[in-house]
Amino acid sequence: MRILRVQILEVVRTPRISVARLAKSRARRSRIFRMARRPRSAPLLKRGLAQTATAVAFVLTLPYGPSLGILAAARTARAEHLAIDARLHYVNAKGSYLIEEGSATGPLGGLVKARIRVTADISGSFTFYPRGGSINGRGIGKLHESGTYASFGGSVTVLGGSGRYAHAHGKGGFYGVYNRQTLGVTIQTTGSLSY
Repeated sequence: MRILRVQILEVVRTPRISVARLAKSRARRSRIFRMARRPRSAPLLKRGLAQTATAVAFVLTLPYGPSLGILAAARTARAEHLAIDARLHYVNAKGSYLIEEGSATGPLGGLVKARIRVTADISGSFTFYPRGGSINGRGIGKLHESGTYASFGGSVTVLGGSGRYAHAHGKGGFYGVYNRQTLGVTIQTTGSLSY
């Protein structure tokens, strides 16, 4: 009982806080709380890595004009001339299609694989394997008969690809010679390719 009386006496002896003083104390605590929650403007080095990288990229591209400054983060489209000289040799046949392989020279030089159908017309699909990816497309043209060697000409369409050419598209023309004895094909293309 004695301990209980001491505690009650201590509570009674504490000075009373006036209502005005209590309101002022609460207002000050509320203001401090709001300031703590408010985002502070930090120097560039204290910001997050993503914000810093974006700011640096923007500042570096400003001297080069609005086209580079605005499109700094966007993928820039590239263009190439679709000027390819391919020499293909017969590998095998699947149904009415000849499977051909060979090499191509030009801006998109490398391995070439094609599936060609030779009737009164010539048509087929192809895949170029230049450095950095592959380019897929198809072509159709008219075959001009003349003995062992038949010339042809037509149009070619690029449909897509992989790697750096994943967004490849374009159109052009092609012409060449089909050897009826060896079943080999020589093809040259013209046109443009964007990727």
